[in-house]
Amino acid sequence: MTTATADSFRRDAQVIGLVGLAHGTSHFFHLALASLFPWLKDAFVLSYAELGLLMTVFFIVSGVGQALAGFVVDRFGALPVLLGGIALLGLAALGLAASQNYPMLILFAGVAGLGNSVFHPADFTLLNRRVTVPRLGHAFSVHGLAGTLGWALAPVFLAGIATIAGWRLALLAAAALAFVVLAALAVFRDLLDPREVQQAVAKPSRDPSGSILGFMSAPVWMCFAFFLISSFAFGGIQSFAPAALRDIYEIPFALATACITAYMLASAGGIVVGGFLAAKTAHYDRIVAAGFAASGAIAVLVATGIAPAASVIVLLGLIGFGAGIVGPSRDLLVRAAAPTRTPPAGFTAWCTRGWTSGCRSRRRCSAC
Repeated sequence: MTTATADSFRRDAQVIGLVGLAHGTSHFFHLALASLFPWLKDAFVLSYAELGLLMTVFFIVSGVGQALAGFVVDRFGALPVLLGGIALLGLAALGLAASQNYPMLILFAGVAGLGNSVFHPADFTLLNRRVTVPRLGHAFSVHGLAGTLGWALAPVFLAGIATIAGWRLALLAAAALAFVVLAALAVFRDLLDPREVQQAVAKPSRDPSGSILGFMSAPVWMCFAFFLISSFAFGGIQSFAPAALRDIYEIPFALATACITAYMLASAGGIVVGGFLAAKTAHYDRIVAAGFAASGAIAVLVATGIAPAASVIVLLGLIGFGAGIVGPSRDLLVRAAAPTRTPPAGFTAWCTRGWTSGCRSRRRCSAC
């Protein structure tokens, strides 16, 4: 390995690690409130419907905010927006820890949702602009894996602290975690180079209509529909599989819950494998189609109730593995569907990175 190659690998690994850390923090806060429901229910005398509304507020604000966050990233750059999102998560955790009534919980759940909204636009922009093309598959793999680990950490971390010291201290610890991540990104901000990222994303798109929604081409709408439908499917498995498996196969609830654990662990393993597959091919659609087809077929088999009860945990693991293996290719497929941008002066043809291999000076730009 030459010195230049070693330096490139080290920089890519550092960028992937930092962005993965940020994404894991985002997913950690997805379950911050849910992990503390037993304590919040007693502390504020809430019904399950009121507890559910907290999560509804979080995800509605996050979803609407994410649709707008891409424009903010284009305008101000990815790193400042990412830092702002993590800061909002930390402030929301502080506000939740200090809440004295239900309206305050609602308010700070919304603040947390706003902070969570920036991660995918900012993360993907940083990965696309700061990681070399051959390692993008691994970058998206680590990105997805870090999110899964964030989900796994939240219940153990928060419920463990709440059991010992109370829910308010647990939320204060969550706020401290967010601010530690914020400090780490700030210290290593030169690796993410917000100025270069901002120049890369600030170029006008080749949209003849000039509309701000001109980027919403047919492939982008197809990707949107794909994400929506797949989220329904796999969100349903994560939310309702324990109850469904108990009814269909008459297995103990503990075993039904273990099936979801197997699903999540296998999904994490699939994400790792999917990163290697995505790095070896440009046919991302084939990986996505094969992975979802296999997972869907196994899910139908489980739903029929004809599989032996003892095999259900293995089958749920296979569904999770198929869903996980799709992740990196899915993200790269969306990247490929995004419209190209106007090349800077001195370039004549577009390359897979968004810039061009036909530099008139015959030198590779910093984007490569």
